[in-house]
Amino acid sequence: MTRDAVDLVLVNPANRKRIYQGLGTTLTAVENPVWAGLIATFVRRKGFSVLIVDAEAENLAPEEAAARVAALNPRLVAVVVYGHQPSASTQNMTGASAVTTALKTLSPQTLVLMVGGHVAALPARTLAEERCDFVARDEGLHTCVDLLSALGSAAPALAGVRGLVYRSDGRVVSNPAAPLVMRLDEEMPGIAWDLLPMSQYRAHNWHSFGHLQRQPYAAVYTTLGCPYHCSFCCIQAPFKSGERMLGLKESTNSYRFWSPTRVVEEIDLLVQKYGVRNIKFADEMFVLNQRHVLGICDLLIERGYDLNIWAYARVDTVKEGMLDKLKRAGFNWLALGIEAANERVLTDVDKRYRVDEVYDTVRRIKAAGINIIGNYIFGLPEDTAETMQDTLDLAIELNCEFANFYSAMAYPGSALYDQALRAGWPLPERWSGYSQHAVDTLPLPTKHVSAGDVLRFRDHAFQQYFTHPAYLQMIREKFGADTIAHISEMTSHRIARAHATA
Repeated sequence: MTRDAVDLVLVNPANRKRIYQGLGTTLTAVENPVWAGLIATFVRRKGFSVLIVDAEAENLAPEEAAARVAALNPRLVAVVVYGHQPSASTQNMTGASAVTTALKTLSPQTLVLMVGGHVAALPARTLAEERCDFVARDEGLHTCVDLLSALGSAAPALAGVRGLVYRSDGRVVSNPAAPLVMRLDEEMPGIAWDLLPMSQYRAHNWHSFGHLQRQPYAAVYTTLGCPYHCSFCCIQAPFKSGERMLGLKESTNSYRFWSPTRVVEEIDLLVQKYGVRNIKFADEMFVLNQRHVLGICDLLIERGYDLNIWAYARVDTVKEGMLDKLKRAGFNWLALGIEAANERVLTDVDKRYRVDEVYDTVRRIKAAGINIIGNYIFGLPEDTAETMQDTLDLAIELNCEFANFYSAMAYPGSALYDQALRAGWPLPERWSGYSQHAVDTLPLPTKHVSAGDVLRFRDHAFQQYFTHPAYLQMIREKFGADTIAHISEMTSHRIARAHATA
């Protein structure tokens, strides 16, 4: 089904300056669009031609990205609204909206589909508010293929396009979703790296503490989904419709795997063709299934690559026997969702572990020679000023090599979003307000603390942690004076806030 004109152009929208302010220039990661790369592979294996325009990596303004796309004259454009983490889907809607508007202004006849976590969470609203022709209510893989097939006929029959939401005769039509793609190795074996500007990607600043180069860099998935049900998380939003088509209960989350062999073949390609050493395993929960984790570790240990990998884990999923192999395989960093110090606050958002487990897990990870990124959230529904201070005190006591401090957000697709709507809590007026670092960031209020106070405390915690003498001493001893200088430069940035309490 080869054609002179390209069938599908996938667009990764740019919005770094709006989302991160001054931090986006040098400090944040520039990450390959994992979902765009996976969709490209899936669609190409069905016989269609695909290109990717990564406006984020190439720092293209919406009008520049639109001109690049229009020049390719594709039969279909898919604007892919995902990001570095689940929350990034909603904050990336600002950039997605801008590039969609620019494209339809420049080339009104170009057909535009929007796909991604945020889009799947709010399909009807997205169709109503954006200048797109279609949206996908699920993960979008079959939607892209079905839509391309339909557009290839003389009289396109949109009713048969699985997962498609569109307008017809003045009304919104929502087609049945497609079942999830389950045979990942066969149908979507990896990312279409050849379509990406690989030289443009860079690792997170902390990922390269200790004189490591931040480039080349790549992010990969080894699993899709997460079996847990944290109420603030929206990771399953693009998968829920497909789960129902498979007959899964509403309370059951899908969790799909690529085989260890296929994962390591992907890493072989990254190392041997692109010279990549810094790698992110972008799975929402990598350190979980012991057979899967150790299978990948064993194959990487056999290779003997000198890798610098980071991945997500939970406090209660790091089991005995994992850590030694993770370290030997090249996992130098694990990100732990510690979230809060108060067990009542944790239980309220379905994080069911004891705080004393945190100390044990952190101790064991450090003993294995693996660095830790501690993730903390301020402003969860049961938080008070005292419990937020307890969380900061815990972070300082644990003294992890890096820490991310978040304010609680009701991301579309999460249970917390539904709770916020029912309770009438104030939500951001613009999608950029869901970013953690934007001028218009607006977190949730708690039952006891205003949104402005939550945001002010989050920014205070960042400064307190990264200027704490015990932290700086540990970093100096472990990573050297250059990293200390980098942290000093990082903390010199002050983020403008419209909603923080003075």
